[in-house]
Amino acid sequence: MKIPSRLTFVAAALLVMSSGCSSDKKPDETTQAQMPASEGSRPAEEMNEDLQHITLPEGFRIDYYARNVSDARSMAISPSGIVFVGTRSNDKVYALVDKNKDGKADEVVEVASGLETPNGVAIKDGALYVAEISRILRYPNIEQTFRDKPKYEVVTDQYPTDQHHGWKYIAFGPDGKLYVPVGAPCNICKPEKPIYASITTINANGSGLEVYAEGVRNSVGFDWHPDTKELWFTDNGRDMMGDNLPPDELNRASQKGQHFGYPYCHAGTISDPEFGKERNCLDFVKPAKTLSPHGASLGMKFYTGSMFPEQYRHQIFIAEHGSWNRSEKIGYRLMLASLDGSGNVTDYKPFAEGWLQNGTDDWGRPVDVLVMPDGALLVSDDKNSCVYRISYTK
Repeated sequence: MKIPSRLTFVAAALLVMSSGCSSDKKPDETTQAQMPASEGSRPAEEMNEDLQHITLPEGFRIDYYARNVSDARSMAISPSGIVFVGTRSNDKVYALVDKNKDGKADEVVEVASGLETPNGVAIKDGALYVAEISRILRYPNIEQTFRDKPKYEVVTDQYPTDQHHGWKYIAFGPDGKLYVPVGAPCNICKPEKPIYASITTINANGSGLEVYAEGVRNSVGFDWHPDTKELWFTDNGRDMMGDNLPPDELNRASQKGQHFGYPYCHAGTISDPEFGKERNCLDFVKPAKTLSPHGASLGMKFYTGSMFPEQYRHQIFIAEHGSWNRSEKIGYRLMLASLDGSGNVTDYKPFAEGWLQNGTDDWGRPVDVLVMPDGALLVSDDKNSCVYRISYTK
């Protein structure tokens, strides 16, 4: 089915918020405009000047869900709808609370501080799991204790202490295990220990650590197909091979034990200049789709909600954080990977963009995506220190 045509959509944000969203630039003055209201939609609101830069397909809008979420990175939602947000350059974990369920967080609560790069967050059996560099922490009964600086239990402290690619995205899979990536401790190298450049699994109590997928340079986002339950994940390609080599990857792990190429082969066909002579690219699982070169493809989710039109259901949204080492910047946008009935990626194109202006000025950097119970899509932004909400109005 055809995706609706794109247009520049003026996005709205509430004028009265509990706190302001940080930005590298001073926000422009807001201007008053009326927006058509429909059944179940929010009333007309003041339009935020920054969000006017974002383009979306027809019928979609973007608003601020929460502001002043410093260094907002990975997200997870509790059964009652509290959104927990990890950070990378910060030491904190936050809770975003939408008390009246109007699609805007009323509170940003600091749940924990003093942690080492608590990028990853996940929820299971009423507990919040947080991934540091080398440890997985567990905060029991988090919905009852998140306001009270809760104490944590150390689930495991057996992960490597390397800072390079040491930040972690975590999530519980359909098998009940916690999936924990371990990035390569370098740009390109042949790690001595098999735990590096992998995605591992552990039991919820920290036992049973196993390597699930090998040859994964640095994955900071994954999800499971709603029907097949197969693991799909993004992987960031190595640096210092030029602007366009290699591309990032969207991978599909159909079973445990597969190898995805690093450090010998990149993007399925590109032999590494240093290590490629040791293995043939035919030895490894090829990507389901090659992505933007150095676009820093991070968080990804299958769309499982019912708010968006049917053609978006079970398609993949991917946050491109944006390049840091290209002569011309790329990324800084939310992408859509379209799948056919057999699970093949048939298209990959921008869904929301505008955080990069004039090819040089990046005022925001999308990190993670989260499908909300009402079908809206949250997008975290660690540069603009906030979380956006993308919704659809018929």
